[in-house]
Amino acid sequence: MTKILLLSDTHSYIDNDILKYVKQADEVWHAGDIGDLKVTDAIKALKPLRGVYGNIDGAEVRVEFPEHNRFMCEGVDVWITHIGGYPPKYNLRVSDAIKQNPPRLFICGHSHILKVMPDKKLNLIHMNPGAVGKHGFHKVRTMLRFTIDGKKIENLEVIEFPVRHPKEV
Repeated sequence: MTKILLLSDTHSYIDNDILKYVKQADEVWHAGDIGDLKVTDAIKALKPLRGVYGNIDGAEVRVEFPEHNRFMCEGVDVWITHIGGYPPKYNLRVSDAIKQNPPRLFICGHSHILKVMPDKKLNLIHMNPGAVGKHGFHKVRTMLRFTIDGKKIENLEVIEFPVRHPKEV
């Protein structure tokens, strides 16, 4: 069994509240818009990290992280990308590839909107953890955590941080 912490859209923000959950995970996955490598360096100092770059990420982040990250975690085929859309409205960048060879778990960020939903046609689960950084229109910062046990994705939990103060927007 592997305990996963899934986050996205940090926009250069990391704090002890986030790192508390990092310490509880076996692996951390970041779905892009990292902002600054200090974020991923802080995570990697504690746990293994898989990630992708997002549309706001500069050259330094893009050298370290790919646009797409597809891998197996135990028995689950995982695909992480920053801009991916959601079932059945996938982004044109991934639409053909996802239909031809769908993963079991498709993860993206970008929208700052927490969303978990099945794609029954492609037999996959889509996850977007929302945004855990303080930059953007979202009012509540969110992350997801779950476990992968063989081929099963289980124990999904939403982690929410308090509503942001208006001056932090």
